[in-house]
Amino acid sequence: MVSALATGHRVALAYADCGSYGALDGLCSKYGLTRLSGLHCYDVFAGPSRLEAMFAEEPGTYVLTDFLLRGFDRLVVHSLGLDRHPQLWTDYFGHYRRLVWLTQGSADPLLAAEAARVAELFGLPLVRVETGTGRLERELERLVCPC
Repeated sequence: MVSALATGHRVALAYADCGSYGALDGLCSKYGLTRLSGLHCYDVFAGPSRLEAMFAEEPGTYVLTDFLLRGFDRLVVHSLGLDRHPQLWTDYFGHYRRLVWLTQGSADPLLAAEAARVAELFGLPLVRVETGTGRLERELERLVCPC
C-alpha cells in the first residue's frame, strides 16, 4: 500500500469499519485513504437505515451475509472454539432471537441449504432479505472514481 501511494497510485480500502472501533479510520487518516462507508459490511449491503429498522424491530438479530455463510464453520464455529467446546454456544449466541440473511442475490441452492443449517444450529427462524450488490457497487465506484 505504501509503495503504491509513493508511486502516485490511488489506494482505497474496500472494507467497512467491521469492529475496528475507529482504528481503520485512523489508518485511513494517516495515509490519506478512503474506505467503504458504514460500521460494517451489513451497512454496505443493506444500508444503515434498513439495519437500524431491523434491530429496532428485533434487537436480538444475528446478521449473515453470503460470505459469512460460505465460511460459517471456519469463521464462526472454529474461530470461537465451538467445535471444541460446544457448551459455549449458549454463552455466545443464547440471546439472539432471529437470523437475518442479507443475500446478495445468490440463487445457489447449496448456500440456501447452508443458511437453513446455520438457522438450525441457532434454533432460530431465518429471514432472507435480498440486498443485491448495488450498494456495494456504488460504494466501490465512489472509492475508485477520481471524479
